[in-house]
Amino acid sequence: MKLKNVLIVVKDIEKSRKFYHDLFGLDVVLDNDGNMILTEGLVLQDEKIWRDFLGKDIVPESNSCELYFEEKNIEAFVEKLEKNYPSLKYANRLMTHSWGQKVLRFYDPDGNLIEVGTPALN
Repeated sequence: MKLKNVLIVVKDIEKSRKFYHDLFGLDVVLDNDGNMILTEGLVLQDEKIWRDFLGKDIVPESNSCELYFEEKNIEAFVEKLEKNYPSLKYANRLMTHSWGQKVLRFYDPDGNLIEVGTPALN
């Protein structure tokens, strides 16, 4: 068995596509009317489809999972993030863990938690 994708729910699929492309360089692999597969296996699904499928409300900022990305030049990433998306909500601004890894956490426009960290130290 193999994990193929991770799906997140979004209100505006085109706005989310642009967000993940601008910040992380993810491109569209398949656009299937409310379901969009991006490179690296991230799937965006329109909130209406997900709500109809589950019959439950979506809970933004549920803090039950996160998308994790690594970036060597994290300071440049933070500059790009603040320039392009100045109103994003942060869970924590750039910090350094006791083991030396730099990380920040923030929410995408739909309340999905994202962590960006420097590559893990050996």
